[in-house]
Amino acid sequence: MKNPEKDSVWTVMSLMALSARTAPKGKGLDSLVINGVTGEDLGLLAAEMTRLGNAMKLGFFLRDAENVAASDGCLLLGIAGQKGVGINCGGCGFPTCSEMQDHSASGKDTASPFSGPNCVIKMADLGIAAGSAVKTASLHNLDNRVMYSAGVAALSLGVLIPCSAAFGIPLKASGKNIFFDRS
Repeated sequence: MKNPEKDSVWTVMSLMALSARTAPKGKGLDSLVINGVTGEDLGLLAAEMTRLGNAMKLGFFLRDAENVAASDGCLLLGIAGQKGVGINCGGCGFPTCSEMQDHSASGKDTASPFSGPNCVIKMADLGIAAGSAVKTASLHNLDNRVMYSAGVAALSLGVLIPCSAAFGIPLKASGKNIFFDRS
């Protein structure tokens, strides 16, 4: 027997992806990568969050992993932020986009969950896309929460190539919002 509530999660997640894709982007340059996770893949994502939480000694990763494991789906949003948009604003910490890109090409700092530096415009694009996605979930009464930890795990698993930063938005159709009433 089909469960219309659980089936609706994929529909709303698809609409969230559309909202993220069509959200405004700096200079109209889109480098957003979107992936939807359901079923067994949620367990893989949660397991990686647990592994990273233990390795980095970050307890909130463990709490968030429990939420992801109990969710019905998770929208992953990543940004390829290591290529500047060509305005030389200095927001990344370098005077020019070219210098930021040269530094990025020199290799990832393996101690950091996100690779950087990142273009501040691209990072804003990621935030706006996440905001647009959760607005869509809210309009459809689907419980959700933006999670840095889920984004870090997605990058670690390699499911958002060529992204340098990411967020995960787990989703749950239930009578109680599991993402905000937590200990």
